[in-house]
Amino acid sequence: MNVLQLSSDIEVAHIGPSLEKGRLPSVFYFALSAQESLELEPFNQPAKYLAKQGIRVFSIDLPAHGPDLQAIDAVGIWAEEFQEGRDPLAPFLKKVHFAFDALMEKGLIVREKIGLMGLSRGGLIAALFATQYEVRSCLCFAPLTELTFARAFKKSKEIPQAEIYDLTNHLDALCEKKIRIYIGNRDICVGTDKCYSLAWELANAAFEKGLRSPPIELIISPATGHLGHGTPKEIFESGADWLGKTLGAIR
Repeated sequence: MNVLQLSSDIEVAHIGPSLEKGRLPSVFYFALSAQESLELEPFNQPAKYLAKQGIRVFSIDLPAHGPDLQAIDAVGIWAEEFQEGRDPLAPFLKKVHFAFDALMEKGLIVREKIGLMGLSRGGLIAALFATQYEVRSCLCFAPLTELTFARAFKKSKEIPQAEIYDLTNHLDALCEKKIRIYIGNRDICVGTDKCYSLAWELANAAFEKGLRSPPIELIISPATGHLGHGTPKEIFESGADWLGKTLGAIR
C-alpha cells in the first residue's frame, strides 16, 4: 500500500499497478480507514482481488476512522455529531469529490472506467457518492442503506438531518446506474429487508424512466458472522470480478 498526498488534509491510499503507468481502470473502495480497507483481512479481500487483475484501488479514511480510532465506535460518533447539529458526511463527500478530481488531473484514472465499491457503512458512502459523481457502476457488500437504521442512531431522537442520507431518498440519482448488492439472508445489522426494499424501489424507479430491464442486482446468500453481517471470501471475489468486468478491465 502507498499513500498519495493530494492536499494538506486529504490523502488517499492505493494498491495495484504503479502510478507511473498513468491512467488505468480504477476502483474507489470504502470500508473502514484507508489502511484497514486495503490491508486488513478480511475487509481488504475485494481490493486485493482487483489489484491482482491490474486494477488500481484507492481508499480514503471514512469519517471517525483512522490511526488511534476504533472502527466499532465510528457510527456512534456520527450519530453524536448529527445529534449536536453537525453533519460529518457532507464535508467527507466533498473530500472524496476533491480526491476524484485531483486524481483525474494527475492523469491517474480514466473517467469512463471508474467504479465504486463499499462494505457495510462504506456501501452507504459508495452509493451516496454515486449520486453526486459520474460513476456508472457501484458494488455494495452488506450495505447500510438507511443511516438511521444503524443501532447507534436508534439510541437517539429522530434526526431529520441524518435521514437525508437514507438511500431511498436518492432513487432518481441511483436508478440508472449499474448496481449490485450482496446481502446475507438474515442480516439484522443493516437489514436484509432494507436491502431488498431498496433494490425493489430502484428497479421500479428505473422502469418508470423507460428501462425495461433495470441494471439493479440483489444477491441474497446464507448469512454468516455476527448478526448475519459477514461476507465470505467467495462473495467478495465474485462481486469484485463483476465490477472489474463492468469497467472492461476483466474479461
